[in-house]
Amino acid sequence: DHDTGVRIITTLKANFQVDDHANPSLLVRPDGRLMVFWSAHFGTAMFYRRSLRPEDITAWEAERTVPTNSPGGFGYTYPNPVQLSAEGNRIWLFWRGGNFNPTFSSSSDEVSWAPARTLVSVSGQRPYVKVAGNGVDTIHFAFTQGHPRDVVSNIYYARYRAGSLHRANGTLIEPLSSAPITPSQADTVYSAAAHGGVRAWVHDVAHDAAGRPVITFATFPTNGDHRYHYARWDGTRWIDREIARAGASMSVDTSEPNYSGGITLDHENPNLVYLARQVGGVFEVELWRTADGGATWTRRPVTSSSARGNFRPVSPRGQTGADLNVIWMRGGY
Repeated sequence: DHDTGVRIITTLKANFQVDDHANPSLLVRPDGRLMVFWSAHFGTAMFYRRSLRPEDITAWEAERTVPTNSPGGFGYTYPNPVQLSAEGNRIWLFWRGGNFNPTFSSSSDEVSWAPARTLVSVSGQRPYVKVAGNGVDTIHFAFTQGHPRDVVSNIYYARYRAGSLHRANGTLIEPLSSAPITPSQADTVYSAAAHGGVRAWVHDVAHDAAGRPVITFATFPTNGDHRYHYARWDGTRWIDREIARAGASMSVDTSEPNYSGGITLDHENPNLVYLARQVGGVFEVELWRTADGGATWTRRPVTSSSARGNFRPVSPRGQTGADLNVIWMRGGY
């Protein structure tokens, strides 16, 4: 409670899964009540609950499930809900579906759901997608065509508005009812082939005050040398800049060499990014600020001289005050 400083914790699902791939997603409804969506990593169901009262997490409705998924045996992973006021506060829910590809459904009453459809289709691969809505009429997508461990991965962009998918310049890709699309139909923000085969993985997407998209992602010249990038649409073209060296993977599991410490945008001001990089061998969180679209940066530490690592910073969307501008994981990953 930002007025009293009192913190309350409520357990929505006990003993569920020890895996940060199973983080829940929160949606603040127009009336101030919360919806929480969650699934296990490759879960058999997509769960959600609604709070009973505005700005109160002590009482919740019964658990529900989203009764639809794309065909296949990979279950549900990574829920991302978006609500658009221009569409009667319809909720769009995106997740990785049974076919291992980005999947979506929508609901106008928060109970019944349209049949699931695939958003981006890549046969034999698993595209990774980041989602950001403007709350009114637009949803931004930044995505890869697969896991950088498995494929020479690029960064792509598309947006949804008024029933159709478009490129950043407004060019129609196709109606959403004709989805899925393929990555080649979208904007190519970063091409691995144009950078000597160096692969990429998307971390965040947001939009600036003019509604133009901004994307952060990581590239991997080597497994021990991750680089953070900041790309933005200037109204005419994509401008991609490498801004920081991040170090190596945060994971001690050698099968996951591409788990960067993380770079996230402040969605209220995408001139600000929070990133985690190795400083003296330990991951520290820093705030980076640009005043010229990413050409130059100033930075200050959020953590320093840490005994243990700090990973995957997130700037909570909608948060504009001084409290909780950034949250992150700390310890051993």
